Amino acid sequence: MGHLTQGTVLEVRALCFSWPGVPLFDHLNLVLPAGLSVVSGEESCGKTTLLRLLAGDLSPDSGSIELNGSDDQPPGTQVFRTEPRSDALDAISAQTWWDGLPARYPNFNVRQARELAHGFALEPHIEKPMYMLSAGSKRKVWLCAAFAAGTPLTLIDEPFAALDMVSIRFLNGLLEEASSHRDRAWVLADHAPPEGLVLRTQLVLPAPD
Repeated sequence: MGHLTQGTVLEVRALCFSWPGVPLFDHLNLVLPAGLSVVSGEESCGKTTLLRLLAGDLSPDSGSIELNGSDDQPPGTQVFRTEPRSDALDAISAQTWWDGLPARYPNFNVRQARELAHGFALEPHIEKPMYMLSAGSKRKVWLCAAFAAGTPLTLIDEPFAALDMVSIRFLNGLLEEASSHRDRAWVLADHAPPEGLVLRTQLVLPAPD
């Protein structure tokens, strides 16, 4: 945890990472300012892996990742990463999950998550076990949590996948607001940058060999 240049939320220096036999990042440098940034590229180029590295879910082979967060809170409480394809939450409802998140994320706002659920037309489903939800509805559950988390860094993987048009418009409004934040960074990982949003940083990962 550190104090970086004003306006910088996270800085990556000389990051190297490989899966067995598959090199992905070779001395990657990246500065994430407050506001909205995008990591884009083809399938299997490492977008999700990079988000996992930024979240601390994976450790780099070498290099450093420095977050300009609060020194009195553990790093794991200051980065929220969406993981809608996970089945780890299938046995519980969205509401039960949200109710437990303030224990990990001190600024998590359960009431705001409920309000966002209304915007995503998710309210009829938040008391159901998540194994009953469609892929799009699961993604909405994670998006509600992401925008209610209150973390310095929020990482959203494939934000628009499996969403209906009403939800896409609602999400675009949330991202437009996020793009103006001065003390929080939002990183989207997707095949291509979204249109019509003000981006602070764009990182295009090369196609896999």
